Amino acid sequence: MNPHETTPGQSPLGVAMIGYAFMGKAHSNAWRNVAGYFDVPAFERRVLVGRDPAGVAEAAAKYGWAESSTDWREVIARDDIQIVDICAPGWMHAEIAIAALAAGKHVLVEKPLANTLAEAEAMAEAARSARTQGVQSMIGFNYRRVPALALAKELIAEGRLGTVRHVRAAYLQDWLVDPDSPMTWRLNKETAGSGALGDIASHAIDQVLFLLGDQVTEVSGRLHTFTPQRPGAAGLEDVTVDDAAWATLTLASGAIASVEVSRVATGQKNSLKLEIYGDKGALLFDLEDLNELGFLDTTLPVREQGFRRILVNEPEHPYMAAWWPQGHVIGWEHSFTHEIRDFLVAVGNGTQPSPSFEDGLTVQRILAAVEESAAAKSSLIQLTPSPRTTHTNTEGS
Repeated sequence: MNPHETTPGQSPLGVAMIGYAFMGKAHSNAWRNVAGYFDVPAFERRVLVGRDPAGVAEAAAKYGWAESSTDWREVIARDDIQIVDICAPGWMHAEIAIAALAAGKHVLVEKPLANTLAEAEAMAEAARSARTQGVQSMIGFNYRRVPALALAKELIAEGRLGTVRHVRAAYLQDWLVDPDSPMTWRLNKETAGSGALGDIASHAIDQVLFLLGDQVTEVSGRLHTFTPQRPGAAGLEDVTVDDAAWATLTLASGAIASVEVSRVATGQKNSLKLEIYGDKGALLFDLEDLNELGFLDTTLPVREQGFRRILVNEPEHPYMAAWWPQGHVIGWEHSFTHEIRDFLVAVGNGTQPSPSFEDGLTVQRILAAVEESAAAKSSLIQLTPSPRTTHTNTEGS
């Protein structure tokens, strides 16, 4: 059956997306393409929501949404909407997600889960309550769906690295190097929650937890703002979030992870580098070469050892059977298509998709601990591992 067709008596799932800027464009691309490459429940892109009437109408026409709206409350009350995809800024996540779940809508929300720990806790509780009624929710850590990182997780789970001892995660960008770069909502704590910490450290920390299947027990962190004021509508305005962040994480297994993120790393455009070191092997990954995974196997004779390049584009690799013949690489945007695929399959099966809002809350607690440690000037913050949620693995293979 064509994945966009419905069985007799079955209506397609109506999708509403809230937000149409950077993430709205990325998600729209995924919603447009997912049914052409994966078998997913039938759905329709019904409405795109934004605050500016002309802007959202233009985006809806451009990205292939049937209609546009400026009232998200009215949209989530509609009977023809079953899924709400939240790509709005973080300060709006909690209110929209909680209302959508209460209205019986399945919810996908971009990371980080919320701007504050209290909001994240309320969202996780709403998700737990909705789940008892068959309403599903997921947070969009899209890098879990990069095939090379999904493969890395498989290799670690199979014991190919032995006991993991040390992880290095660095997410570096340079879009704020120029001190004259203007103020945006991302540089205001009231709208963004935090700076590089919530925006990109959330990705790096989630990868540590995802790859190792581990929990963080201790946190030490530091935050820094290199440019405290930037030009805005009112002249020079105060930057109230961090430009860069550093953290040392102790994991329940005994492994140690170092996390470094920056928006002022000159020459680094969107570089997420991960290094995982075990007693039997190691893995290297760089988002700027996202089809490649470096793997060192120390069980081989010494004269044969060395990092070897795995080109992750074989049908046997996660998600890759849906795409192109071997040797034809995929890109950053495909991770969102994989994310939407997994979400739709879980909704169709009535199973909890991963990562859950509880997983998002776990990351939020670590982010809050980094902030607390930074404020206390290198105090060690103890964390209690969160209960793990069970879910059905819907990752493609």
